[in-house]
Amino acid sequence: MPSPRADQSDLLDGAEVAPLFTPFTLAGVELANRFVMAPMTRQASPGGVPGDDVAAYYARRAAHAGLIVTEGTYVDHPSSGSSDRVPRFHGEDALAGWRRVVEAVHEAGGRIVPQLWHLGAAREPGSPPRPQAPVLSPSGVRADGTTIGTPATIADLDAVVTSFARAAADARAVGFDGVEVHGAHGYLLDQFFWSRTNRRTDGYGAGLAGRARLGAEVVAAIRAAVGPDFPVIYRFSQWKGEAFDARVADSPADLERLLTPIVEAGASALHVSTRRYWLPAFDDSPRTLAGWTKHLTALPTITIGSVGVATAFGGDGEASAPLRLAPLVDLFERGEFDLVGLGRVLLSDPAWPTKVRTGDLAAIHPYSKGDEARFA
Repeated sequence: MPSPRADQSDLLDGAEVAPLFTPFTLAGVELANRFVMAPMTRQASPGGVPGDDVAAYYARRAAHAGLIVTEGTYVDHPSSGSSDRVPRFHGEDALAGWRRVVEAVHEAGGRIVPQLWHLGAAREPGSPPRPQAPVLSPSGVRADGTTIGTPATIADLDAVVTSFARAAADARAVGFDGVEVHGAHGYLLDQFFWSRTNRRTDGYGAGLAGRARLGAEVVAAIRAAVGPDFPVIYRFSQWKGEAFDARVADSPADLERLLTPIVEAGASALHVSTRRYWLPAFDDSPRTLAGWTKHLTALPTITIGSVGVATAFGGDGEASAPLRLAPLVDLFERGEFDLVGLGRVLLSDPAWPTKVRTGDLAAIHPYSKGDEARFA
C-alpha cells in the first residue's frame, strides 16, 4: 500500500537553508550547492548498457543537485554481479552509454561520478542467484556462519583491486568528474570491514586495520590510475542490507582505525551512509556518524539518511523521520558534514532542491513508496 503523501508546508518551518545552497569545492571540482544525489539501483539498463533514458533521468536531477552519484555499476571482475539490467562499467557499449550520460549531465550544468561496485556474496534486491561465476567473499561465510561462496585468495583480491582501478581510469577517460567506491551495505568491500563476515586470520583480517586493507588497496590503486587531482569518494556504512543493526565500529577509536587506511590511501571524501542522519553514532556523545567521520579524518564528508521524507528508511514500518529541515541545518552549522545526500526525494521530485531554495513548497511532489517503481 503506498505511503501517505506528507504535507510539505512545514518543511522549512523557519530554518535558514541558504547555507546548503552555497558552492563547495570537492578535490578541485566546483559544485553549485551542497546536495548530492545518492546512488540508487534502478534496473533500467538492459544488457548492462545505459541508454538515452538513463541520460535524461540523471540530467533532470543534475539541474538541481550539486553532484550526481550514479547507481552502482559493475566493475569488470567476473563475480562482481550479474543482473542484466544493472549497468556495467566496462565494455565498449556500456562506456559509450556512460559518455552520453556524462554529456547530458554536463549540459544541464551538473557534476557526476559513477559508483563502482562489486557485490561479493550479496545479491541485488529482486535479482536471481548468479550462476555464471563463483561467489567471492572474505571467508566463505554469511553473517550467521552458514557457508556461501569461496574465501577469496590473494590472487582473487589482486584481480578485484585491478578491476576497480581500471574502471576508475575509464571513468576519467569518459569524462566523469570523479568516482565513488561502494564500500557499504554489506557488499564485497564492506564484507571485509565487518567482523561477522570477515573471519580471516591473514593480513586482510585479524583486526580493524586488516579488515580495512582491501578497501585501502582499492583506493590506492584508483589513485595511482587517475592521478592526484581526480576526486575519489569512499562510501561506508554501519548497517547492512541483511542487518540494519550491524556495526563495523563500536567506538570512535574503532572508526578511526578503520578509516585511517582509506584516508592514507588517497580518498578525497567520505560518504557516510546511515538510515537516519540525525542520530548519534556512539554512546556518550550527540555527534552523528558523519560528524565523527569528519572530526576524525578532516576529509569532506557527505551525510545521508531519510532527508526530506516523513518515513525513515527501512525496517521500522511507519517510523517517523524529521521532515523539517531544521535538524539538518543545525548539524551543518555545527560542522558535522559538508554535503547532503538525497535519495528518495529525488526519485519523487527531481527539482526538490530548487523548490526548497525558492520556498515553492506547495509544488513539491512528496515521496511515496510507489515512486520507487517509476523511472522518470
